[in-house]
Amino acid sequence: MPERTQVETDVIRYGVIGTGMMGIEHIENIRAMDGCEVAAVADPHQPSLDRARAVVGGDVPLATFTTVEELLDAGLCDAVVVASPNFTHHEVLVPAIESGMHLLIEKPLCTTMEDCRDIVDRVAARPPGQVVWMGLEYRYMPPVRRLLEEVRAGVVGDVKMVAVREHRFPFLEKVGDWNRFNRNTGGTLVEKTCHFFDLMLQITQSRPVRVFASGNQDVNHLDERYDGETPDILDNAFVVVDFADGSRGLLDLCMFAEASKNEREISVVGPLGKVEALDTESVLRVGRRTPDIFSGVHAVVEETIYDGDIKHVGLHHGASYLEHVDFAAAIRAGEPAAVTVLDGLWAAAIGFAAHRSLDTGDPVQMSDLAELDGLESSG
Repeated sequence: MPERTQVETDVIRYGVIGTGMMGIEHIENIRAMDGCEVAAVADPHQPSLDRARAVVGGDVPLATFTTVEELLDAGLCDAVVVASPNFTHHEVLVPAIESGMHLLIEKPLCTTMEDCRDIVDRVAARPPGQVVWMGLEYRYMPPVRRLLEEVRAGVVGDVKMVAVREHRFPFLEKVGDWNRFNRNTGGTLVEKTCHFFDLMLQITQSRPVRVFASGNQDVNHLDERYDGETPDILDNAFVVVDFADGSRGLLDLCMFAEASKNEREISVVGPLGKVEALDTESVLRVGRRTPDIFSGVHAVVEETIYDGDIKHVGLHHGASYLEHVDFAAAIRAGEPAAVTVLDGLWAAAIGFAAHRSLDTGDPVQMSDLAELDGLESSG
């Protein structure tokens, strides 16, 4: 495997593997950054390649490939974004890691715990210099970023409770509707909510020890058939996560609740107060407890959060753009990834445990997941 440090030119040349909805989102973010260009794309689906060509522009050189190997072997790229369907991640990542190119991997890391652990071990064994970045961009949403800063500054004191509510629209259509089945996605609580488990880990800075989930597929996709098979992805759930330091997290997910003012609401509570991020409105609320509990409402300050550095808002309120900025900065400086595949494994692991809890009806001890043996928590 070649060693990678800083890129040898002023321009970082990107390849994008998978040019569906998220692949196009990454292409638009890369094009919005100075000193970055999309040099190559790979996708077996010709309409997706055509759309990538249209977004990049017909007057801009762009190599198009139908296989991952062709892109990796072409020698056209310094960095690769993996945005292919979830179930392809492991087979794509193995040669991508071996290529030595810098990588940004869309969530989730993989669709099984075994594959996640294999990728973590492969990345740990690579030579130094290759930046392998896990795409958990919700950390970068401006109000969430500020929430993390406030929590780390001690505004709430020791974190006791983290609550994440996502009330949103159903899963969107993908090529072949691959996202309708757990076997392809890893399950809704891996595919969709690994973002939120990652935020819980970042907020608590503690190791998850137990997970209990209750959920079902009650509304969405029940009238759809694919080769006679009905989709099996759940569309609503509550998940409780207990952490080693005594704090706990709650996920409240509903995917038939688009009639909501804020798609996501995140709150963190400790003995000194409460911080909330409302990301659709881009609002941060900071509440500080007072000696008189009945006057506490007067201690709440609300602020609209704006980040003027965002050059492409896209699908995630500019979070993907900010993520790309940090990824490119790490490549140029020869620094390690700030968001790692280990982060990706732990976020997915909570989701896998939640699905196991749904299947059994019992809480799941994280120690029962053998693939976590010998690993430090990302918290």
